[in-house]
Amino acid sequence: MKSWMFLVIAITAEVVATTSLKASDGFSRLWPSVVVVVGYGLSFYFLALTLKTIPVGVAYAVWSGLGVVLVTAIAWLVYEQKIDLPGAIGMGLILTGVLTLNLFSKTGVH
Repeated sequence: MKSWMFLVIAITAEVVATTSLKASDGFSRLWPSVVVVVGYGLSFYFLALTLKTIPVGVAYAVWSGLGVVLVTAIAWLVYEQKIDLPGAIGMGLILTGVLTLNLFSKTGVH
């Protein structure tokens, strides 16, 4: 269970860092740039801890899949970036894949 908590921390840090990239304005604004660097550092550190017990394929699928969906949702809410129906369907398929991998596959650590 601790590894899954580390993965949640890694995903959260990555989402914060990626979302802050836009606010950093090409690394020309100090504090958003600091958030980006620290966020990615934390993300990779906690992902590395996760990989001690969760297979890399499973961890990366969950990390990247949920990251994409969360960044898209935040960009929609914060930056008012639009998502069309095919984009929303694609995000739903990503979530479905992550859930299928975790709930039904014997590949993951349960």
